[in-house]
Amino acid sequence: KEKLYIEKLENLPETNIMFLRPRKFGKTLFTSVLENYYDKNKKESFEKLYGNTYIGKNPTKLKNSYCILRFNFSGIDTSTEEATIRGFKKEVASSIEVFINRYNLEFHVNKEDEAENILDNLFKSFYIQKPQDKIYVIIDEYDHFANELLGFNPEQFRGLVSKNGKVRKWYEILKEGTETVVDRIFITGVAPITLDSLTSGFNIGTDITQDEEFNEMIGFTEEELKKILKNQEISLKEQEKIIPIMKENYDGYKFCLKAKNQIYNSNMCLYFLSRYIRLGEIPDKLIDTNIASDYSKIGKMLDLCKGENRLEILRKTVQEPIVNTIIEKFNPAIEFTENDMISMLYYLGYLTISGELVGIPELTIPNKVMKEIYANYFMQIMEEEANFKID
Repeated sequence: KEKLYIEKLENLPETNIMFLRPRKFGKTLFTSVLENYYDKNKKESFEKLYGNTYIGKNPTKLKNSYCILRFNFSGIDTSTEEATIRGFKKEVASSIEVFINRYNLEFHVNKEDEAENILDNLFKSFYIQKPQDKIYVIIDEYDHFANELLGFNPEQFRGLVSKNGKVRKWYEILKEGTETVVDRIFITGVAPITLDSLTSGFNIGTDITQDEEFNEMIGFTEEELKKILKNQEISLKEQEKIIPIMKENYDGYKFCLKAKNQIYNSNMCLYFLSRYIRLGEIPDKLIDTNIASDYSKIGKMLDLCKGENRLEILRKTVQEPIVNTIIEKFNPAIEFTENDMISMLYYLGYLTISGELVGIPELTIPNKVMKEIYANYFMQIMEEEANFKID
């Protein structure tokens, strides 16, 4: 009998999990599913939320057994190092306030204190007040502000995650928490760019990004897409018309060499369907502008690879499949190599695994929408290079 993903995650021998996917794949929604499933305060809602699903009919032994401490590091102002630290601390403080209110803890969040001290004091207080309980930490967009910093200000980034950096210290406290009150951690984001910098501070996470059994955990398979269309009462005749369009534009992702199925970008599919259902026809624009702008912003990270080399890599990947080992951890202290940049293109969703050559992944652009976004980025780079030469 097939085990689905909450069950699979819970059955892993490791309890601190890192799972990465490109932008707009449904990571935040998945963390919400985990939060509601494991929250001890949501026992009464379990039947309503999950009763009709696989996990509702086959609950695991740890359901509704944790206090959930959730962080989301997107939207932090990275214009200066001070603003970044302030934004990071604000998110930590506000998430901890939600936590203490939800679980009736007697704890004062001292907003003048450093983020790592607030977390440390929370863990100590929780250990004394609720010795029978355990915490499940969920971190969404763990790398969001770090990615932006890397694109715009690599030196500032290195300062934050270096030996005495604020972010690194916070992760050290989180790691210490696993010895007392933290039982499980689930971290999600886009790229493993900060892992290497945080390694000695936080070297307990297991990265399942490229594990075969988790290839389809986020995003839609074609079978799932057909179920959604059926639920929306879209006739088989209409399905025959729109599935090929959706396949050409949103499908094609594969995150593991041995995976059998390709994945559709779920956010893009839902954008298309909401317009199709509302208008009764195929939308003119097949790309959500929010997704396009998100990708162009994240293109800044590729600027870490400088000059002619970058253009040559982009040219190669546009023209043909490229054979390349995927880097599992980036070290921003070292200059980006060609291999790093191609791996980054994979993590960002510009490229995906389409085959293999002697066990090494063959990478191509997954679909028409990504080709368009990629081409726009490519043209922008070309223009910048041309202007640079004229000057």
